[in-house]
Amino acid sequence: MGRDVIVACDFSDRKTTLDFLSQFKGRKPFVKIGMELFYAEGPDIVKEIKKRDHKIFLDLKLHDIPTTVKKAMAVLSDLGADILNCHAAGTAEMMEAALEGLTRPDGTRPKLIAVTQLTSTDQPALENELMIHFPMNEVVENYALNAKRAGLDGVVCSPLEASLIHEACGRDFLTVTPGVRFAESAASDQKRVMTPEAAKTAGSDYIVVGRPITQAADPVAAYERCCEEFLD
Repeated sequence: MGRDVIVACDFSDRKTTLDFLSQFKGRKPFVKIGMELFYAEGPDIVKEIKKRDHKIFLDLKLHDIPTTVKKAMAVLSDLGADILNCHAAGTAEMMEAALEGLTRPDGTRPKLIAVTQLTSTDQPALENELMIHFPMNEVVENYALNAKRAGLDGVVCSPLEASLIHEACGRDFLTVTPGVRFAESAASDQKRVMTPEAAKTAGSDYIVVGRPITQAADPVAAYERCCEEFLD
């Protein structure tokens, strides 16, 4: 997999999602399917979008005891997603179980990445609510190292941390970065954000962009702008 823009299809139903994707005449954006759409439409929406030749990041952020996560990943493995994820906070044992469950009998599997800290979490929340009294960069780096030791392919992180993760874990360790906004866009509920161009400079492998594209007056133009700023 190379660098790409992933469009977060955070819609509540199949029709809205497919109508949105139908605007991309001749283009097949990499798509993120998150909890809202998956819980509304179930596994069939993943299969249907895959049949339309889109790459898929299935963003369900599994976080449970190792046995439960392993069994859930085994179910998700055959849906056609290209990337899946779990929470690094679930421990290395849980991540190893996730990887084991995701691996098919023939040894193949989708990419598996771990969420470090959500981009809606800032330093005060990290300390005062989660009771983690270390700098955000140190926490994210440590979670990434745990994910690498567990055998995962990369992490979800803020673009602010992409560079330090590559330094700690190697250039081939994937950084998938939400929290990307155009310079004039509102940050909304995101706290740790960057523009597509800045994320490129920071070393992000994939940027995940939702509202700046999905809520744009011209989503296709917004997507193309993202690609120009991040890929060119």
